[in-house]
Amino acid sequence: MNTSINQSDTPMWQLHIDEDQVAWLEIDNPASSVNTLSSNAMKALDKCISEVSLLNPKALVIISKKKSGFIAGADIKEFTTLTHSLAYDLVRSGQKVLDRLEQLPFPTVSAIHGFALGGGLELALACTYRVAASDIKTSLGLPEVQLGIHPGFGGTVRAVQLLGPLAAMDLILTGKTINSEKAHSIGLVDHLSTLVDLRTEAKRFALKRPPKHQPTFFSRLVNSVFFRSFVARKLIKEVAKRANAKHYPAPYAVIDLWKRYGAQGSNAYEAEAQSIAALFTTASSQNLVRVFILQDRLKNLGTKAEHPIKHVHVVGAGVMGGDIASWCAANGLEVSIQDRDMKFIQPALDRARAFFDKRFKNDSKKSEVLSRLEPDVEGTHVSRSDIVIEAIFENVAAKKELYRKLESQLQPDAIIATNTSSIVLEMLATELQDPGRFIGLHFFNPVSRMPLVEIIHSEQTRAEVVQRSINFARQIDKLPVPCRSAPGFVVNRILMPYLNEAMRAVDEGVPLALLDKIACDFGMPMGPIELADVIGLDVCLHVGAILAQAYSRPQANIIKQLVEQKKLGKKSGEGFYVWKDGKPIKPPVKNHPIPPHLQDRLILSMVNESMAVLREQVVSDSDLLDAAVIFGTGFAPFRGGPLQYARSVGTAKIKESLEQLAIHHGAHFKPDSGWDNANW
Repeated sequence: MNTSINQSDTPMWQLHIDEDQVAWLEIDNPASSVNTLSSNAMKALDKCISEVSLLNPKALVIISKKKSGFIAGADIKEFTTLTHSLAYDLVRSGQKVLDRLEQLPFPTVSAIHGFALGGGLELALACTYRVAASDIKTSLGLPEVQLGIHPGFGGTVRAVQLLGPLAAMDLILTGKTINSEKAHSIGLVDHLSTLVDLRTEAKRFALKRPPKHQPTFFSRLVNSVFFRSFVARKLIKEVAKRANAKHYPAPYAVIDLWKRYGAQGSNAYEAEAQSIAALFTTASSQNLVRVFILQDRLKNLGTKAEHPIKHVHVVGAGVMGGDIASWCAANGLEVSIQDRDMKFIQPALDRARAFFDKRFKNDSKKSEVLSRLEPDVEGTHVSRSDIVIEAIFENVAAKKELYRKLESQLQPDAIIATNTSSIVLEMLATELQDPGRFIGLHFFNPVSRMPLVEIIHSEQTRAEVVQRSINFARQIDKLPVPCRSAPGFVVNRILMPYLNEAMRAVDEGVPLALLDKIACDFGMPMGPIELADVIGLDVCLHVGAILAQAYSRPQANIIKQLVEQKKLGKKSGEGFYVWKDGKPIKPPVKNHPIPPHLQDRLILSMVNESMAVLREQVVSDSDLLDAAVIFGTGFAPFRGGPLQYARSVGTAKIKESLEQLAIHHGAHFKPDSGWDNANW
């Protein structure tokens, strides 16, 4: 027997029944490489549920035909146009579709491979069972808090009912993804299968009809009215360590929903819909959605390469060079790493081994990755490399001499890249025979955690070299931002005025911890003083000096004094702060008066410089600039980036504030001329 749905009405969903009377509902979005649950997709799913209900099979298996995975979640682009009422209607209609799925009179199974995220996992939660491929690519999660919202298709209710409140809250409040083994251990997944046998195992499980997973007695006890208020207070306390309620209201809304309703009854679903509809319209959610879309834009800058990078040669085995090398090896490339002597390379190999131990749990996988990372003191692998990345110390003469030696050994189409943090490419490329293949690839420290790579080109860099470098960044799972060669490029040029203004305030006697607190109150992930210590005060001094000379700006005195005393920050154990066990020891901020305009001094120094960078077209548009600053510095994501923040405040207000700062704190706050032509 074979029954099909009208393909013109529901191109995403294909329904048929096999010889054993098991219905198969396959999802395959023809317009995308991944499946998402748009409003049209949910309407089509509703039709499919009606059809399969009439057919009354023995069981229903929902499975994806995409290699990429099950369902990535809702269609995020739809979020950008939602009003409160539209959001509520969208969510309630989605809830009702999944309610109908849950109420089907026969067993339903979600057969999951790859990702099952957000609305995709909520759909799976509405099924009787979940069978997942035990595969490294399988990941499940409810990451909605990262968009300033929470699950809305019944996820705040069904997750608690299935897992119990503590496991469900851990999943929802953190927004983290978990692998199939972890999902199975907590009861989110009922059965694990090999990827090859996923269809067979899902069908077998559906026909077997084992008892549904139930949370433990303790979990049910925690969900009782008596315990909910107490546990909710503990959860709020934990969330407050990571997220300010004013900036990120979504996790607090989740806790409140659970405290009030205990994930029970129809009122819990109605309250979930009302709550998420309110969150959709907050500035926080709108900006976080914007950040998600910006991230997608950066990902999509990469194209399918005809000749992808296969071998990377890194020169310089210091922290940056060594970590770039290990990251490339971890992402599937053959890597050779060169320095003056093996004693300089060995620490990089030791760090790589520790990184691989954390990243890969399988011993054979760790051995495979480690085998791709090869020490090469003599540089014998330069001739077979597709790209050579220079990561030596910031000295123009030394870099130019290195390029001269490398160029004669390279393949004709190999790329020469520098990881310089601030030196313009034109200064470095003067002695190259072919400056068209020279590019900047500026990674950020720590390489394993910072997602951004600036792709820096000069006027001489060939367009195909720029695109190959962008593709390379995507190959190793980094976010590329193409930009023009200019002192400090984008991120450091915008970051240094912020750090320098904080240090000027230190010179004036403002307590270190107060400066950090003021920045964190704005929403920065860490304050400027702590950040300077993390970057390294020697690096800050070097980059700051280049930018001070290039843009005729004053530098704070304190940083030079600390560097002369060998107090370099976290890496030396002391900078502005003393560091212990990887954390700064900060004196308490008592009742010290907050100087006037202090937060504006810090934040508007970045905002004004952002406008200058945009006006000079170092990047092509304001969205790319905001993306670079968010992913390169951690600029408060819920504010959407420095220029998005300026839009929200208003150009006239920004200019007025800068003019006041220029009067009271120096001419470097003079509003950039770009504000006069800002066209938001």
